[in-house]
Amino acid sequence: MTHTASAPTLVWLRDDLRLADNPALAAARAEERPLVLLYVLDDETPGLRRLGAAARWWLGRSLATLATDIERIGGRLLLRRGPADRVIRDLVAKAGIARVHWNRRYEAGAIELDRRLKAELTDAGVDVTSHSGTLLHEPWTLRTGSGRPYRVFTPFYRAAASLGSRAPFAAPRELLPGPDLPSDALDDWELEPSGPDWAGGLRATWQPGEAGARAALHAFLDGGIHGYADGHDRPDGEHTSRLSPFLRFGNLSPAQALAAVTHAAEAGEAQGRDVEKFRSELYWREFSYHLLFHFPGLATANYNDRFDGFGWREDAGFERAWRRGLTGYPIVDAGMRQLWQTGWMHNRVRMVVASFLVKHGLIDWRRGEAWFWDTLVDADPANNPASWQWVAGSGADAAPYFRIFNPVLQGEKFDPDGAYVRHFVPELAKLPSEVIHQPWRAKPDMLRRAGVELGATYPRPIVEHAAARERALDAYRRSGGN
Repeated sequence: MTHTASAPTLVWLRDDLRLADNPALAAARAEERPLVLLYVLDDETPGLRRLGAAARWWLGRSLATLATDIERIGGRLLLRRGPADRVIRDLVAKAGIARVHWNRRYEAGAIELDRRLKAELTDAGVDVTSHSGTLLHEPWTLRTGSGRPYRVFTPFYRAAASLGSRAPFAAPRELLPGPDLPSDALDDWELEPSGPDWAGGLRATWQPGEAGARAALHAFLDGGIHGYADGHDRPDGEHTSRLSPFLRFGNLSPAQALAAVTHAAEAGEAQGRDVEKFRSELYWREFSYHLLFHFPGLATANYNDRFDGFGWREDAGFERAWRRGLTGYPIVDAGMRQLWQTGWMHNRVRMVVASFLVKHGLIDWRRGEAWFWDTLVDADPANNPASWQWVAGSGADAAPYFRIFNPVLQGEKFDPDGAYVRHFVPELAKLPSEVIHQPWRAKPDMLRRAGVELGATYPRPIVEHAAARERALDAYRRSGGN
């Protein structure tokens, strides 16, 4: 097939919903052809994991803001729903598309789809180019000295960080519009919840989209990064970046985030220890994608197959209490309620609540991973399962299974004044700090003054920590653990 110089170029947007530092868009823009910018909502292709409810809300808001940003510089965002390969083949044929660009994805189903589609389009005479726009380094570029994928984070981090990072691309100032093609209406996709509308807390907490990402990054550099190394484990403080959902949907690229904190350090606006800790968090995301690429079953199979025979329990009551934030352990309940209200949870608390489900409840980590996938706005195909497996002990470079978080001690250490618990578990707000993480130890008059009636206004612990710990260790020993 031959194409004229005016034949349009297609940019297939996926997890890169931004104009700045978008390599696929930058390459397409440089061709000086009319541009078709496309997003496909694909819930049908086998092997692609359907987005959870909270992530779909974020997606809808991101697409709405991106469409406005694109229109502002002369373009238009085209929306289509259906199997992506069918949608794109049809669009290429009907619009006379000459070239196609996209930024790569790393889940096995997405890789297979991209490979198949690229081969089909190439055979049809269409030039297809994929780009690196989601990660700092492609997973296949990093190997150990023996040529194998990394299994341990620290040497991976050293190797990856030593490679440096490219400078981010500027956003285009104008776009050459493509042909006028029919587009779905975003509202018809029903990405916003209704009946009931449970997203009020999400709307109050987040501003999805590229402008929201810039605002969140600037706010972090102006405040949260100062003391980040020492304070990022405190859920009661402000030393968190809250950039994860923006990175998840590509409203912000990791290259942009890394460049911004590096510039702040060079300008003396951030301390080295704080910047280094944040940089390591960015590279944990990279490590998770490294694992996903080399172990495609990360969300469904134990990375360490020694856990394949582990004696998980079925306990619907325990799992229901955990989901609702009614376990009787305040730090756990605060985290689960923060998740439900805001679609996000502080990272330290994620570890605590995950450990509680897996080890206090002996519930399969995949159950927790699936709940997070549905309720997190930053539900990430790599980070989410990698982190759950890390806590469960079945992952790469995982915490040992016998490392069982004591939720009381975790609360007292990282929320010493109880501010986090008071905010998300308001029925305990009037308890003194010395008992707020273990209200069952409060004296009767203390409970009465605080308006707390255990078993009525707030549950008693669903399981006793020492007994749960011993049960978990026994299950581990019986499964062949040391």
